[in-house]
Amino acid sequence: MIKEAYFYKKHNDTIICTLCPNACKFEKDKDIGKCLAYRRDKDILISENYAKITSIALDPIEKKPLSRYLPKSNILSIGTFGCNMHCPFCQNSEISQTKVDYTEVSPQKLLQKALELVKNGNIGIAFTYNEPFVWYEFVYETAKLFKENSLNVVLVTNGQINSKPLEKILPFIDALNIDLKSIKAEFYNDYCFGNLNTVKNTIKKCHENGKHIEITNLVIPQKNDTFEEFEELTDFVKTISEYIPLHISRYFPRYKEDILQTPIHTINKFKEIAEKKLKFVYTGNV
Repeated sequence: MIKEAYFYKKHNDTIICTLCPNACKFEKDKDIGKCLAYRRDKDILISENYAKITSIALDPIEKKPLSRYLPKSNILSIGTFGCNMHCPFCQNSEISQTKVDYTEVSPQKLLQKALELVKNGNIGIAFTYNEPFVWYEFVYETAKLFKENSLNVVLVTNGQINSKPLEKILPFIDALNIDLKSIKAEFYNDYCFGNLNTVKNTIKKCHENGKHIEITNLVIPQKNDTFEEFEELTDFVKTISEYIPLHISRYFPRYKEDILQTPIHTINKFKEIAEKKLKFVYTGNV
C-alpha cells in the first residue's frame, strides 16, 4: 500500500524529507532516500517500508538491552529494512543497509499476535534490529494502537531524529535504548555519517519527557576507545541523570570493519570509570 510520509516539505520541484538531519532531497520520481525507507512518488514522499517486516521474535527485554525496565519479561520484537546512518561496523547490515525479503503485517495483526503472547510473558512490542525512526509512520500507528490496549512500547534507536517528529511520537513510547556511539562530532560526521548533536538532543528530550532510557556505547579500538573520550561521554550522561543505565559494549569485526575486537581490559577499565559517575553500568558482548 502507498503510505504518505508524515514529515517532508516542497521547495519548487524538490521534495525535502524533514524526519532526520540527513534532509534528503528528492529531485525526481522514484528517488530513494539515504535510509532506503522513503521514496518520491510523483509529488509526494512515501514510506517504502510501511508494514513490511523482515525480522520478528519474542525476546527477553534484557536483550534490547534494557536492564532496568520490567526485568525478566519478554517483548515481541520486530524490524524492517533501512537506516539513516551507515556505520561500517553495523551488526545488522543485512537489513539496515539493503532491501531484503519481507512480510506485510498490519498494526492490528501485530496487536493480535502480541496479545496471544501475553501468556508467554510478553509485555508489548519493541521496534529494533534496524533503525525504527526510518519506519516512522508504521511505528507511530502501531505504538498508538498498542498504548490504547495498555501494552508497552520500546524503541532501540540511534537517536537520529529531528525534534518535531520525536515530540509527536514520544507520548506513545515507554522506554528506549539509545546508541551514543561517541561523544566526538567527527566520529559521527566522518565514520558513521550521523549527527552527534541530534542524538544528544534525543537523549535529553526523552529524559525530559519522563521516558525510561538506557544508553549503549560500543567501544571500537582506534576509533572511540581513549580514556579521555569515555570520561567526556560519561560526564555528558551524568549531566542528564546519574541514574541513566549505561551499557558498555564490546565490538567485534562486522560488515566493512576489520579492526580486531575490543580487548576485555578496555571494557573493564571503562566500567571502572563509569561506575565513579553513574549508578547503573553494564557490560555487553563480553
